[in-house]
Amino acid sequence: MAKEIKSSVQGRSIAPGASSAARSANGPRSKVFGPQKLLTIAREVLKIEAQGILRTRESLTLDFARAVELFSRLNGRVIVIGIGKSGLIGRKLSSTLTSTGTLAVFMHPVDALHGDLGLVTKDDAVLALSFSGETDEIKTLLPHIKALKVPVVAMTGFKTSRLARLADVTLLSPVRQEACPFNITPTASTSAMLALGDALAIALMRYRGFGKEDFARLHPGGNLGRRLRLKAKDLMRRGRLNPVVHQESLVREALLVMTRARSGAVSVVDQRGRLTGFFTDGDVRRLLNKNGAGFMDRAIEEVMTRRPIAVTPEASFDDLVKIFRERPFDNVPVVNPNGVPVGLVDERDLLE
Repeated sequence: MAKEIKSSVQGRSIAPGASSAARSANGPRSKVFGPQKLLTIAREVLKIEAQGILRTRESLTLDFARAVELFSRLNGRVIVIGIGKSGLIGRKLSSTLTSTGTLAVFMHPVDALHGDLGLVTKDDAVLALSFSGETDEIKTLLPHIKALKVPVVAMTGFKTSRLARLADVTLLSPVRQEACPFNITPTASTSAMLALGDALAIALMRYRGFGKEDFARLHPGGNLGRRLRLKAKDLMRRGRLNPVVHQESLVREALLVMTRARSGAVSVVDQRGRLTGFFTDGDVRRLLNKNGAGFMDRAIEEVMTRRPIAVTPEASFDDLVKIFRERPFDNVPVVNPNGVPVGLVDERDLLE
């Protein structure tokens, strides 16, 4: 059996030939790279990557606008290509484009050279990602793409690269320092490329007039989709759970209706059934504190909140959230086009 060497921490044993990383995990290097040193490294990495994004921002030209206009006019798709780390960024970008209204698919350059080039039609455009612009697979593929006579938009770090020279439009991300201490591992360059891709997707989204309803249509699943689809009519309490009293009713009668509905508020209506006021349990506490219980036999119209904020059944989830955030109450009436209360939304309903 190989002779084992005991480490200086917790009696861990490391066999001869183990990596230096394994040997030093809890040894001298852990003293050199203490918590504060590691925080310093993290802050430096984030600083370098932020500088790369800012440098990309400063390098934007009218080619960016040309790319937006080109992609917005397509009858087909944006075919995104890239390899290695750029390929991973390309996959994310194709997903972001599609989810924000610009149909896009990712095509691996190697697969394209072995048959997948058939995905590209005359109605498409190609978005090619390569930081160096000299990636062998991209260079080999580009002439075949150009032969299809489809426009090519390049996303690269070097305007003199082969990719930039062959492209119809070039988006530059001229990062010159990676966060890697050897300036090798793609870090700042991929972060900047990702940010540039996001800028392209959002600019296209806004240029197309892609709105919340479109977003909801393409995101039917998950919390985000539900938030965008939900309306007041989907959340409101109806029928017996929607307490309503006439404006001449006594406060004690209104409280009884609220209690039966297990609600913290009641809508007050006129002779035509239109909303004229709103009364909440908060109003009850304020009146008790100010006047004692003497208000119980007063008409509800004397103590209600007049001209209350109300929403239509089509009010969105986000509209309701905004109301509850900005106003000191947790119930809002829902009225139809005639001003008749047809429901009540409680803040708790949104949380559920």
